[in-house]
Amino acid sequence: MSIQEAEKELIEEFELFTDWMGKYENIIDIGKTVPLIDPKYKDEAHLIKGCQSQVWLHSEYKEGKIFYSADSDAIITKGLVAMVIRVLSGHTPEDIMNADMNFINKIGLQEHLSPTRSNGLMAMIKQIKLDAKAHSLAKR
Repeated sequence: MSIQEAEKELIEEFELFTDWMGKYENIIDIGKTVPLIDPKYKDEAHLIKGCQSQVWLHSEYKEGKIFYSADSDAIITKGLVAMVIRVLSGHTPEDIMNADMNFINKIGLQEHLSPTRSNGLMAMIKQIKLDAKAHSLAKR
């Protein structure tokens, strides 16, 4: 599934909910599906800077694609990182770096998240894109 297809699937999933309480519950449920990070990577080096909650992210580069695992100490934040991973994991570094992440605005996350959560979400995306760039440079 392409990044655009994964985004479309997520947008359609959120369209099933008429209110934000249902959407928040869905974010929490998505958090339960995140590929959990190996506890050995729950360290300072894998901690995403700029998140109010603790969020750890690990990537593995296999056969030209990057696969992510993560965890967070906050249930909404865990759901947010799980959504980003669901869209970006399993793609090439170039595709990840070029992803526009339009699902964030289409779902309405920007206007319904607190400023600190919104900043944290942007920090997660920035870290994932930087990680993809590092993998892209390393393979040259």
